[in-house]
Amino acid sequence: MGHGTMATPPTTTITAKTTLVFTYGTLKRGFSNHVLMQDLIRSGDASLKGVYQTLEKYPLVCGPYRVPFLLNKPGTGHRVTGELYAVSPRGLSRLDELEGIARGHYVRQPIRLAAAEKEGGDLEAEHATSSCVVEAYYAHKSYEEELWKRNGGRSFGAYTENEARGYVKRKDRPQHLTFLDHIRIFVSSPCD
Repeated sequence: MGHGTMATPPTTTITAKTTLVFTYGTLKRGFSNHVLMQDLIRSGDASLKGVYQTLEKYPLVCGPYRVPFLLNKPGTGHRVTGELYAVSPRGLSRLDELEGIARGHYVRQPIRLAAAEKEGGDLEAEHATSSCVVEAYYAHKSYEEELWKRNGGRSFGAYTENEARGYVKRKDRPQHLTFLDHIRIFVSSPCD
């Protein structure tokens, strides 16, 4: 340091970095795991940004117990509609835990979205020409192809009450098997 000059400490601004997360299944409003999103919203760890749709087509399928899976196969399937949330690091950690990231259930990777069409068919005015890259939970690569084949190459554009009919909550599934065991049994069983 020079003569008589004191170093000025840098000013630090504490800003919580958020991650934009696209939810397409049971985390959406009206579905069983939305209670986690409600908890994150109450604690200030998440906020709803709106209804969005994938810019490209992706397969959205159901696995064991009508659990929804987004498959990372761009160009196949439908433009998937879901909800976009801004999530804090603490909230993201809780979502990663629910989605089994560390256990090989899902992987969190980028996806490009646009605002969903309103009922009149027009994109929301402020987002009409824009798109954004956010994070989404995809089926893990270790079973993705088998899940696609098990669904007969058929998918849907939104996880609705119809697709969720027959969904079994985690606590009500056989506890002596892991989630990956359930997936292995499902993909090796004959189609309905």
